[in-house]
Amino acid sequence: MVQDHSVTLLLERWRAGDEAAFAALVPIVYDTLRRLAARHLASESPSHTWQPTDLVHEAFLQIADADVDWNGRAHFYAVAARQMRRLLVDHARGKRRSKRGGELIRVTLVEEALPADADEFNLLDIEAALERLTQNDARKAEIIELHVFGGLTYDEIGQLLDISPATVKRDLRFAKAWLARELTAGEGGAEPP
Repeated sequence: MVQDHSVTLLLERWRAGDEAAFAALVPIVYDTLRRLAARHLASESPSHTWQPTDLVHEAFLQIADADVDWNGRAHFYAVAARQMRRLLVDHARGKRRSKRGGELIRVTLVEEALPADADEFNLLDIEAALERLTQNDARKAEIIELHVFGGLTYDEIGQLLDISPATVKRDLRFAKAWLARELTAGEGGAEPP
């Protein structure tokens, strides 16, 4: 695909210090980043004050200042998705600390991986569960983050992590089941093997 190739080339030029490459990159990746942001915000509380454009701009500001060795288009989108999730988590933590006691941000994880009565979970609960999964199995946590929050395919994740798509699928299935069990069981959830 020409766009994938263009993104990779522009990322390489940007990494080499070509600021014009960054300016050329923005219009190419903006729509995809906005879709990722909309996906992140789709299941947020209706009272959430951010719009997808706000989230993209905040993430882009932080990515632009980061010193990252870009490994291609998939890596760029994975970093962007991770940054958007971190921004939302930070926003949720700020609301929790707020004197006004603002509503906690609610998100729906992957519906088919969760029990029918567990429609929504607090973003901070999901973040805490992902941190526990990372402590036990960092690769599985990264795979679920790249797939669920980054929207990457099995092939893209496999290339990024240098594993087979079958391994990605197997690890993702395990991670989804573990997170569903962890979220429904609360803090005392089960440990992965």
